[in-house]
Amino acid sequence: MSSAFHLPKGTSGDGSYDLVVTPESAGWGYSGLRILTLEPGPAHPLSTGDSEFLVLPLTGGCTVTVDGQSFLLEGRTGVFDSVTDFAYLPPGSQALISSTSGGTFALPSARAGRGGLPARYGRKEDVEVELRGAGACSRQVDNYCLPGQFEAEQLLVCEVLTPGGNWSSYPPHKHDEDRPGVESALEEIYYFEVSGENGFGYQRVYGTPERPIDVLAEVRSGDTVLIPHGWHGPSIAAPGYDLYYLNVMAGPGQDRAWLICDDPAHGWVRATWATQDIDDRLPFEGPNAQ
Repeated sequence: MSSAFHLPKGTSGDGSYDLVVTPESAGWGYSGLRILTLEPGPAHPLSTGDSEFLVLPLTGGCTVTVDGQSFLLEGRTGVFDSVTDFAYLPPGSQALISSTSGGTFALPSARAGRGGLPARYGRKEDVEVELRGAGACSRQVDNYCLPGQFEAEQLLVCEVLTPGGNWSSYPPHKHDEDRPGVESALEEIYYFEVSGENGFGYQRVYGTPERPIDVLAEVRSGDTVLIPHGWHGPSIAAPGYDLYYLNVMAGPGQDRAWLICDDPAHGWVRATWATQDIDDRLPFEGPNAQ
C-alpha cells in the first residue's frame, strides 16, 4: 500500500488548514478538499482561483462574504446531528469566512474554469436525505451537490453516515472510465469522522490488473483516503461507532455525471436487500428525517 492514498489526521495541513488536498498534491487533475478550523473572530480569506468550492459546516456556523453578498450559514452541532446549509463559490472568487462561535468547515473543490455560475446559498431544507441498502448494508446519504439537485460545473459532494457495525460503499464499485451511460471518470476523496473518543473504521480500495492499487486503511476522525481509480468499498463502521464520510468527486467529463460500475464478483449482494429491512437506527437526525 502506498501511504500517499491514506492521509492520517494532522499529516496534510499547512498551518492555515487542518487538511489540504489539491489536484497537484493528489497527483490528479480535478478534486480537492480543505478542512478549516476557525476560532471566533477574524475572517479567513479564500481565493478560489480556477476551482469552484463549497463551504460546508461540519461543526458550528459561519458567514461567507463574496461578490458583495453575505451568506449566513447556520451550520450544525455535529455531522451526526443534522444536515447543514452551505455556500457555493465559483472560480475566480475572493471570499471571507468568519465565525462568531468558531467551528470546523469542509471546503470541497473541483477545478472548473468556465466560471459561469454565481455564488449562492444552499438551504438545508433542500438537501435530499436518502436511505440506501438494507440490513447490515443500510446507510444514509445526504446529497448536497449532485446532478439534478444543485448546479455546479464539475463538483459533486455528498456525505454518508453508517451506523456502527454496518458496511457502506458496498458492493465495491468504481468510476474511473468514461463509458457513456455506464460509468464516468471521477477522482474521489473520502474524509472521515467517527463517533466516540476511540471510534474507528476501515476503508478498502483495490484495483484492476491494468491499474493496480491496494489500500486497507484503519480510519479515525480527521483521516482522509484518496481514490484515484479502482474498486472502493467497503467502508466499515466498527460496532459501537457510527461512521461519517464526506465524498468529494470531480473529473474531466463535461456532463457532470455520477455513474458507477459494481465489481461483478460482489454486485449480486444488491439483490439480497429486497428481503431485508432498512436499519431502524436510520435516518440520523435531520430536517428530512422521517
